[in-house]
Formats: sequence, structure tokens, C-alpha cells
Amino acid sequence: MTRDDTMGRFSVEIELANNKDLDLASEGFLPPSDVRRVCVRGVVDTGATRLVLPEPVAAQLGLADVGDTAVRYADGRTAQRRMVGGIHLTYLGRSSVFNAIVEPGRESALIGAIVMEDLDLVADCTHQTLAPRDPRHIISEIE
Repeated sequence: MTRDDTMGRFSVEIELANNKDLDLASEGFLPPSDVRRVCVRGVVDTGATRLVLPEPVAAQLGLADVGDTAVRYADGRTAQRRMVGGIHLTYLGRSSVFNAIVEPGRESALIGAIVMEDLDLVADCTHQTLAPRDPRHIISEIE
């Protein structure tokens, strides 16, 4: 069974930065203008789990490898892919640091459920928007 790629997918602009660079800049060891950062199109996919980056974006940001992971595509294929860490992602003033799968040949980032959960964002596929559940602050569910 394959998922219909037209359902649950739309694009937003996100900012990505090398979190190590941001730390060095905040400590005065790197000029803020030297922080590696980029704005990219991110495809919001309610059926995806993780953040996925195009290989050139990961290289441009100078992200560190953190290992490999198995991936399964919507059409059922599987593969091993490299993971990178220390990606500072910002969207609508909300930000956090993530690991990401690096996908060769990909042109846009893929924003999966982990990013949406961590930033407390809700995807509205009908209106093609990604918005905070509560615009005032992130709400974390605990038990």
C-alpha cells in the first residue's frame, strides 16, 4: 500500500543553521556573520517522521555525522542513509536543535512529525499552513 503523495504535503520556508556555529558566536569565538545558515523550502509531510535534508544543504552547513539509519520510503523501498546532528531549525520564531537524515538527490528539506511535535506546530493540509497550536508559547504534553 502506498501513500498518496498529494495528501498531507505542502511547503513552507524554514531557516537552518549550524548549532555549533551559533554556540561559538554566542560565546564570542565566531563572528555572527560567519554562522553557517540557509533558508530553504521545507515540505511538511504529516506521514514522515524525521527531518530530512538535501545532501548539499548538509554540506553547506558543515553538519557533523552522527551515524547511519534505516529509512523506508512511501513506495516500500528501504535504504541506509547518513544522519547529521546539530541542525538549529527556526520557523515562525520557534526553534530547536535536531538530527536529520541526509538524502542524496533531494532538492527540499522534509519536515516530519518530530519537528512538528517539538515546536508544537499543527499542520492544516486543507489550508496548507503550519501554525503554532498556541501562538503564545510551546505547550509540552506530560503525564
